[in-house]
Amino acid sequence: MISPFTLLFEEEPNHGPGLPAELRAIYSGDWRLPAIPAHRPAVWTNFVISHDGRIAFNQPGWNGGNAISRNSRHDHWLMELVRARADAILAGAATLRAARRHRWAAGELIDWPAFAALRASEERPPLPALVILSATGDVPAATALTLPRSLFLITTAHGAERALATHPQLTCLVGADGQIDLPAAFATLRQRYGIRTLLSEGGGRTYGTLLLTQLIDEVFLTLSPIIVGNPSPPAPPRPGLVEGVGFAPQHPPRLRLISLRRAGDMLFQRAQLHFATAAETV
Repeated sequence: MISPFTLLFEEEPNHGPGLPAELRAIYSGDWRLPAIPAHRPAVWTNFVISHDGRIAFNQPGWNGGNAISRNSRHDHWLMELVRARADAILAGAATLRAARRHRWAAGELIDWPAFAALRASEERPPLPALVILSATGDVPAATALTLPRSLFLITTAHGAERALATHPQLTCLVGADGQIDLPAAFATLRQRYGIRTLLSEGGGRTYGTLLLTQLIDEVFLTLSPIIVGNPSPPAPPRPGLVEGVGFAPQHPPRLRLISLRRAGDMLFQRAQLHFATAAETV
């Protein structure tokens, strides 16, 4: 049994369903779901970052979040919790490629019946749908694609043609004019397929795209007490939390802190995202 988190701050703004008592006891508080928009799912992200804002060492054998969290049991538990409340999980093709054996399911790292019970109580299927983001349609073979779940690909017309040649089980959500259209894809997931909640486990580029399109409601962020650094070329760069987009200094996206928890030297932040105006990039 994992020891309880230490609650440092909490100011819950939501009024949706909360956690059962067994999970509240470990989390040392509650997590109430936000209102579900009619036009898209409620969306949250979950990252573990180093003290200097890196999300991966980007070298063989040290490429996943476990290297940043140092295999923290509390970070694993929180990952399972946020997955347990997701109807679907979003991952970029690069993330899928880097973790081919990953299942993207609650209970993958901590096999605890309470997570399955939470999914059942909130009328979610045993496995969340998997939504892959890829403009090119270059979707690798992966364990997650072989499990009994709904599979979606957000892509272009060319990407759909390429992906379906090797993965005919995918439902492709195709943007117009050769582009990915995330708002339209999320609307389809909500209105046609009943996806109410979506967790993004994509990397820094996926997170940047979601910020740019203002499609995130809440952020779960684990701050690990390690320093990763970013070596000079020719060593491969070590990605940060947000990649591929920069915001104008006048109106950057802003976080409103909901809760802060501690376990040892790890800090666990939950926050709402607020967008003051239409996104401006630099």
